[in-house]
Amino acid sequence: MIPLAVTVWGMPYYVLGTGGRVRHPLHSWLKPSGIVGQSAGILGLLLFLFLWLYPLRKSVRWLAWTGRVGSWLRVHTVAGLIISLVVAVHAGWRFTGLIGLGYWAMLTVALSGIVGRYLYVHIPRSMTGTELSREEVAEQRRTLIKRIALTTGRDPDAIERSLMAAVEPVPASGVTGILRRMVLDDLSRRRAIAALRHEWERPVVGKPPLDREALGEALALAKRDIALAQQVRMLDAGRRVFGYWHVAHRPFAMTALIAVLIHVGVAIATGMTWLS
Repeated sequence: MIPLAVTVWGMPYYVLGTGGRVRHPLHSWLKPSGIVGQSAGILGLLLFLFLWLYPLRKSVRWLAWTGRVGSWLRVHTVAGLIISLVVAVHAGWRFTGLIGLGYWAMLTVALSGIVGRYLYVHIPRSMTGTELSREEVAEQRRTLIKRIALTTGRDPDAIERSLMAAVEPVPASGVTGILRRMVLDDLSRRRAIAALRHEWERPVVGKPPLDREALGEALALAKRDIALAQQVRMLDAGRRVFGYWHVAHRPFAMTALIAVLIHVGVAIATGMTWLS
């Protein structure tokens, strides 16, 4: 990644104090108004503005042609992490004053975005990103079990019992407890798929053993079914925590936006950019 490469290249410069930096040969390149520093700043601004297209995509249905909300969220999260490195290069890895406030707010938004992405995928959704109701989840699970039965040649009731055995009926309360339950569900799902692989590799009497492709398809369907069962069990709790996350995420995002806009405005007004 270019920001990391620049950081490694400029490390002898970044470790110096203010006086040492002014006399360093890389100062004209790596200072915030330098060739590399300001290029990083412009790229960071463009990326930051791009991040605000995601909430626009969520709220404007007409923009559905631009892609699924889930795909937008993945790009949004990755861009938020990249921008933290880009802006750090622009700032010369020194975060003081207004730019420091903006940077730490931006970094908080980026890190919380990872949590938001984790919560988002734990709420059952359709292919378009719309939340599914309990009835829709139940219908999807019935379809999945039928497909698994056709693929494996096993009894649908037996398959359903095996799948439900992987879903622990353990309640969770509080934000910490709910997040802990989600992580444990993810781990238990992996163990359940490993156990099903071992079970389904054994041939059924009177039927040929599953080939690798059929087994892989059946396990993928089983993983989706178990995930749906776990998610619907945590549906109300997951929605509640996701709502809390939104409340905490937005103030930091707005703080970062205001700080960045003021910083850019001051830089242009004082002649510190190529645009002046």
